Amino acid sequence: MAAEKGAIAQRGQMTRNSSVVLLAVTIFGLTYGLSAPLIALRLSAAGYSEALIGINAAMHAVGVLLIAPWLPALCRRFTPARLLMGSLISVAGLLALFPLLPSGSSFALRLLLGMATEVILVVTETWLNQQSVERNRARMLATYTAMLSAGFALGPFILTLQGSGGSAFITAALLAVVAAGTMLTARGLRLNSEIRTPRKLSRWLKLLPLALAATLLNAALEAAGMNLLAIYAMNLGWPEAQATSLITILMVGAIVLQLPIGWLADRLDRQGLIVWLAALSTLGALMWPLALHSLWLARFLLFCWGGVFVGIYTVIITLIGQRFQGAELAGAYAALSVAWGSVRSLARRLAAQRCHLLCTACPGWLPSCAPFSPVLP
Repeated sequence: MAAEKGAIAQRGQMTRNSSVVLLAVTIFGLTYGLSAPLIALRLSAAGYSEALIGINAAMHAVGVLLIAPWLPALCRRFTPARLLMGSLISVAGLLALFPLLPSGSSFALRLLLGMATEVILVVTETWLNQQSVERNRARMLATYTAMLSAGFALGPFILTLQGSGGSAFITAALLAVVAAGTMLTARGLRLNSEIRTPRKLSRWLKLLPLALAATLLNAALEAAGMNLLAIYAMNLGWPEAQATSLITILMVGAIVLQLPIGWLADRLDRQGLIVWLAALSTLGALMWPLALHSLWLARFLLFCWGGVFVGIYTVIITLIGQRFQGAELAGAYAALSVAWGSVRSLARRLAAQRCHLLCTACPGWLPSCAPFSPVLP
């Protein structure tokens, strides 16, 4: 009886741990989804050029590049709870500073925000993957990706409700403080402690060719869809309200379809599934010009397309979780984050310049790269 009660208590604690970790990654998505458009709007209102706004957006990726090589060592030295609590408090403080300091300080704040949120992303991915058993690993990480997508969607929603004033920053900061407070309920949040030969970040780039190719694909597609889709539709004569609603539908698909994709990834060959998802992403992107001539066909396509291309990332982080553990897993995820952040930043900058070539060509040909990439070693 005592053993049974102990097992029930342990399962309850594990559920609480998973909940606070999922809340933390939702805050990551919220921070990214809110800060990108909000900072751009404030800088534009302050008279900054598009080039400077693009450089400001790139500071997030610079922060990722600076912190990524240190993440395996940080994961070995500190518990996940300490890392997450420290990062969430840092995020809250940085967000609160944006409306208080001059606009020029947003470059440094954006860099620091990139560093803090990168810790959240890598630690949450690593811990959840470690706690998953092989038979339901993909479903667990599909839940993770769905919460991440929900955070991305929540950011623009707050911006819509509160506008581009300082109150949106304060709201996001308060949510980050709440998430940090929930870390006090976490018990036994630890990563595997085995010590393996440390690898430089450049080594990960050679070890994970398929994972990196698919991550680059996901980042480019996400940036193209989020930044160029509405413009593309309006160029075809769509009213602004209907064009921007496509982004919402894309995000709903990215959230809702992750669990079915996770279910498939737990039953099928994962590398083969990535190829199929990439092929479907290609087909869906090639159908954009045709589908955008019909409101309901476009909505259906974007719902499915959002779920499929985000599903590529779900399966990739699952596949990496099969191969690595502990600090090495954190190193692998850090390498993927560097690739994702760099490509997304570049794609955002191209989007800011309204690059028509990217709008028409990138969605169609980038997904076709993944099926021909080398497999994991």
